[in-house]
Amino acid sequence: MTWRQTLHHVVMAPLFATAGLLVMAVWGAGLVMATFFVWIWALPPDGPMRPGSGWTTDGGLVTAAGVALLLLGPWAFAWIARTDERTTRALIGRNRAEVLEERVERLAVSRAGVVDAADAERRRIERDLHDGAQQRLVSLAMNLGLARRTLTDIPTEAMQVIVEAHEEAQAAIEELRDLVRGLHPVVLEDRGLDAALSGIAARSPVPVRMDVDLDGRVAPAVEAVAYFTVSEALANAAKHARASRVDLSVRRSGDRLRIVIGDDGIGGADPSRGSGLTGLRKRAASVDGTLTVISPLGGPTTLTVELPCEL
Repeated sequence: MTWRQTLHHVVMAPLFATAGLLVMAVWGAGLVMATFFVWIWALPPDGPMRPGSGWTTDGGLVTAAGVALLLLGPWAFAWIARTDERTTRALIGRNRAEVLEERVERLAVSRAGVVDAADAERRRIERDLHDGAQQRLVSLAMNLGLARRTLTDIPTEAMQVIVEAHEEAQAAIEELRDLVRGLHPVVLEDRGLDAALSGIAARSPVPVRMDVDLDGRVAPAVEAVAYFTVSEALANAAKHARASRVDLSVRRSGDRLRIVIGDDGIGGADPSRGSGLTGLRKRAASVDGTLTVISPLGGPTTLTVELPCEL
């Protein structure tokens, strides 16, 4: 960069300045020559261009040459300006690495904004379902339960319909609660990642031994990624790994959140085969995190996730 700046300031800038002065000189000469018939009478009688035999033809040629120089001047100035601009950009402008670095920074900022917007939208949908559809289903289930207990003198067929409707309403409430929990668990927003992971471990069909050491909260988007990653990993351990125990470690080290999930299952997990591990890797990458899997045949399987604490 220093050599390029030196080349521009010492060689190229004086060169283009000189070229500009020459063009101005040529343009001035063209102006004088184009107006030859205006000031020819001011020449002394014994001058080289004094009126006489053939001076009109010579003056016409001089005037034509002056007009040509005037027309050439703007084109020459434009060419010098374009060449100077390209040379300046090449010598002292931003290089490709700087342009790419700025583009990467802009993409990182825009991606963080998209992740935050998606997380905010999930929270909004969760609130709408919890305060709207879920409350209506709860009210419906309560009314059906009340009718089931109080209406004892109705036909058996009608009572059977009420019982089935009550059970279906309760099942719908459970499904809706699972859906809401999958969108954005309330406990994650209210009490943080530690409490939310404890809830996942308590619901896991495979016993989970937790070791969580967090110093304060991290970014909401990072908490959401960590929560859903652990939830999916525990579900995979129960469904595919045939594990009898899962060890979960969550620690914050500087500006990184490190999550280690290990099980004693059969192993053989391969992200390249299109399993859920590919989705977990993409989820971690959405916040500039990484995911590595060590899963030899016969086990054990260790899944390590590192996420930035701040976006």
